[in-house]
Amino acid sequence: MEFEKRKVTVIMGIYNCQDTLEEAIDSLLAQTYSDWNLIMCDDGSKDDTVTVAKKIAEKLPGRVLILQNKQNKGLNYTLNRCLKHVNGEYTARMDADDVSLPERFQKEVEFLDTHKEYDFVSTPMILYDESGDWGCDWGKERPDKMDLMKSRPFCHAACMIRTNAFLDVKGYTVDKRLLRVEDLHLWMKLYAKNHYGYNIQEPLYKMRDDRNAYSRRKFKYRINESYIKILTIKAFHFSWIYIVYALRPIIVGLLPAFLYDKLHKWSLKEEETL
Repeated sequence: MEFEKRKVTVIMGIYNCQDTLEEAIDSLLAQTYSDWNLIMCDDGSKDDTVTVAKKIAEKLPGRVLILQNKQNKGLNYTLNRCLKHVNGEYTARMDADDVSLPERFQKEVEFLDTHKEYDFVSTPMILYDESGDWGCDWGKERPDKMDLMKSRPFCHAACMIRTNAFLDVKGYTVDKRLLRVEDLHLWMKLYAKNHYGYNIQEPLYKMRDDRNAYSRRKFKYRINESYIKILTIKAFHFSWIYIVYALRPIIVGLLPAFLYDKLHKWSLKEEETL
């Protein structure tokens, strides 16, 4: 059956997520906004993820397209494969182990429809694990270029982007130095071409996240984040005094795990009060 054209196309990389994928898709089916289709690309799963995805597609004829990588290629490559098949005016992200709250798409579409000065929108994410909700990752309402240096200004999995802006920056850059920081590089490319983003000040997405995961983050990914910050300094001709922001991920990675956990949880509480 032909892949139907819809206003919003959701792109999702799937990998070893047989136990969570159905819940993620159920949250899309529960959206108050229904004019969407879905592209899933499997990145070499070793479990029954593809089988689960195909069963979902059978229940939604014409609305779901499934792609498969022959081997594990990483999220950047996988999402770019999805982008080649997007037919919606807006492209929404979604991860296979997360949940979109019912009004997410409706509010993001309404924002982009009425605010032509912005080319993408995101929302805060509620963080949860098997024990329940444990935090919320908020973002500044109107991040500027300097915020690309200071923080992760947008929640990647919760974003919706004008497809023409996505294509204008040629999607994601495939580079091993961008693993786990593909979102930071994407924001940099978008802002460099005057495609600006906005954060709706209401959590509309839930991210499944082990509350101790930050302290276990691999050091090489912290190095990748520092690399992106250096690229940002160069791209926007910032003073090299801001190198301190580039070094911050590495310095944080050297902190004892218990101390970083406390600092991270404290920062989440501070964001909630802003």
